[in-house]
Amino acid sequence: MSKPACRKICVITGTRAEYGLHRMVMQGIKDDPDLTLQIIATGMHLSPEFGLTYQEIEHDGFQIDRKVEMLTSSDTSVGIAKSMGLGLIGFADALSELSPDLIVVLGDRFEIFSAVSAALVARIPVAHLHGGELTEGAFDDALRHSITKMSHLHFVAAEEYRQRVLQLGEQPDRVFLVGGLGIDNINNLKLLDRSALEASLNIKLGSKNLLITFHPVTLETATASEQMAELLSALDQLQNTQLIFTMPNADTDGRVLIKMVEQFVAQHTNAHAYTSLGQLRYLSCISHMDGVVGNSSSGLAEVPSFKKGTINIGDRQRGRLQAASVINCDPNCAKITAAIEKLYSPVFQQELSTVENPYGEGGASEKVVETIKNYVFDGLVKKYFHDLRQSKRD
Repeated sequence: MSKPACRKICVITGTRAEYGLHRMVMQGIKDDPDLTLQIIATGMHLSPEFGLTYQEIEHDGFQIDRKVEMLTSSDTSVGIAKSMGLGLIGFADALSELSPDLIVVLGDRFEIFSAVSAALVARIPVAHLHGGELTEGAFDDALRHSITKMSHLHFVAAEEYRQRVLQLGEQPDRVFLVGGLGIDNINNLKLLDRSALEASLNIKLGSKNLLITFHPVTLETATASEQMAELLSALDQLQNTQLIFTMPNADTDGRVLIKMVEQFVAQHTNAHAYTSLGQLRYLSCISHMDGVVGNSSSGLAEVPSFKKGTINIGDRQRGRLQAASVINCDPNCAKITAAIEKLYSPVFQQELSTVENPYGEGGASEKVVETIKNYVFDGLVKKYFHDLRQSKRD
């Protein structure tokens, strides 16, 4: 069996952060003469409220082949469920029209779950990036593992995650340990220096600077605003510190957090909020910050490569591999304040110089593209459950 020429590889992206991780893979597919890149943009990319970030994709030189509108004006549980239904309808049409040989998806969001569900019944093979991870404080955890079971090729960021995908019954020769995709951007992008970043953000950085991103914890009830209030109370006590906020995702109760950030920024001259920084400004920000605060996966997966500290609040990322640069704390003002004090302590700052990122040193994107290019797709949609007990007996 020989691999067909010009395979059509369809990358599906729904958020600014996820696109940032996809970007080098997309470029590798686009540049390969044996592959044809297709792109479907959906979710937050198409929302004015979240910055119309599909424009960043186009600005980077990519052509978007289809746009799947699926977000409703509601971030309630009913609204999110309806968005998933709209997505399933939209992806069914888009995939039928594009007829890709393989779709490439990343992570664990509800938009991607809808896309992969449509691909499953259309018998289109799926390559899943960053599977096998845990985020026990969010329903993304269940979505991620469900996406794994509907996927056919798996690209994971660490050996622990590879073992978990195998535990889910996936075949070992379809699971590839490649490392974290975000590190490739750090290695390949020419980041902005301090003055260029200040000009781009239209602010003046201070002697102390923190980057803050706090998303809803979707498996907890009526606590999103309470946890954000605790975080803002802790930040309110800081002196001589510039606070750079990136806005929460379009998750359940996300809009209430956005309003709270907007109110805080309106009342504090040292606080600034951005709907979307884009990958270049976001990574440049990290390089010039003293640390990051919140519950974003980036604080665990990318920030350690900068030798910067991360204050990881609450349970949203509970279960992920962590570097020694991560300070975990409960979502209350006193604990967050103590974590910030530790972040700035001379002992902790000195320890950061020896931090190693558990997600590797780069090269993941190239490995993904090379595998997709050379893997034989014939019969790929048929799967058998890899029973670990049986393999041990064999």
